Amino acid sequence: MSGEPEVEVSASADTLATSTAQRAVRTLGEALAARDTAHLVLTGGGVLEQVMTAIASSSDDLDWSRVHVWWGDERYVPHDSDDRNDLPAFAKLLDHVDVDVANVHRMPASDAGFDDAEAAAQAYAAELAQHSGGGVTPAFDVALIGIGPDGHCCSLFPHHPVLDVTGTPTAAVHDSPKPPPDRLTLTFTGLGAVREIWFVASGDGKAEAAAQALSGSASTADVPSSRPRGTERTLWLLDRDAASKLQG
Repeated sequence: MSGEPEVEVSASADTLATSTAQRAVRTLGEALAARDTAHLVLTGGGVLEQVMTAIASSSDDLDWSRVHVWWGDERYVPHDSDDRNDLPAFAKLLDHVDVDVANVHRMPASDAGFDDAEAAAQAYAAELAQHSGGGVTPAFDVALIGIGPDGHCCSLFPHHPVLDVTGTPTAAVHDSPKPPPDRLTLTFTGLGAVREIWFVASGDGKAEAAAQALSGSASTADVPSSRPRGTERTLWLLDRDAASKLQG
């Protein structure tokens, strides 16, 4: 695991989105210079949608045909539901770049033919393994992760049984405290395969969660976003409002 998280603060949500997008394009380019493919993990959220829009407008020189796109979590609803995390990702980013459709790995929808969310999670784990080079998951280059006001990340919610899932990169989530109740998520095991984890948050509604996650004293049960660490780097990219309660 990497060392302590690094924190960078931007003046506004707009500058946060622009700088995060530029960093993402640069990091993916560096990954492609070093390896045949790059792997990007997306999640949902307002500022992350801004980031995706900014990536689309600033990545003309990136060879998207060699980039694999994955999701950190997804609502287990029909494929065309407005609740899906992947629909904004297509609208803001993927429909505007030359990504190979075979390299876009959507988490299964509830109408995809699986018996239940558990079977869908297992299928996504199998897909991850297919691209892992013999491991459990690929070595993801960058994960863009939002946080909730309660400190959750992906669909890893405080005091939820999913926090205790080990040995598999994915899990089904039921009785989510945030609707819809059924979801799929990367587990801490799955997030443990990310080279660079970037937590991206804006607004004073995220300030308390960010402060607790970065305090060094929060438990995983209370603040799940305090736990994940990139194998190479962990960044917290915040605007001034989200950083307003940080100590020091």
